[in-house]
Amino acid sequence: MIGRALFSTALSLAVSSTLAFVPSSSYGAVSNNAVALQMAAESEVSFSDDLDGSTIRIGVLRTRWNDEHVSSLVDGIKAGVKECKVTDENIFIKEVPGAYELPYAAKLLAMSGTVDAIVCTGVLIKGDTYHFEYISDAVTKGIMDVNLSTMTPVVYGVLNCLDEAQVKKRASNDDGGHNHGEDWGKTA
Repeated sequence: MIGRALFSTALSLAVSSTLAFVPSSSYGAVSNNAVALQMAAESEVSFSDDLDGSTIRIGVLRTRWNDEHVSSLVDGIKAGVKECKVTDENIFIKEVPGAYELPYAAKLLAMSGTVDAIVCTGVLIKGDTYHFEYISDAVTKGIMDVNLSTMTPVVYGVLNCLDEAQVKKRASNDDGGHNHGEDWGKTA
């Protein structure tokens, strides 16, 4: 009996907590997937001009694989955090072999208490085998687990692309592309 009551209480708390993130005018439409999808499609990410990260310490975990693109993303992250007044001495960058190692490194860094936010960055490019799917899935779940199990926000900055052309468009401002690292830095 206690277990069922506890579950019921937890469920109602989860639902009410989730509704806190929905605009009040949308409560009636929460169950309507079409409306929710339309709202998501119309949303645009924007950042306040008055973000002040002057006291924030940012940890950037980057992979060695796809070094050219990851280095460009890290440059974007540094530019993004600097726009938010984060100083060079408050940006910590550490390298790991590949994307699979990002969640473990993020967990250790989060538990160390030395940073206020972490950006995990890497590039995964689909090949001919299922390796891409396995690594992408494990990294995504691992980073989410770190977010849920620590008090340190961890930004998912891993590009999962089908080919190198998609990577270039997302890791550089050249040729009409946009370096997503800039946004990840501001998010942190």
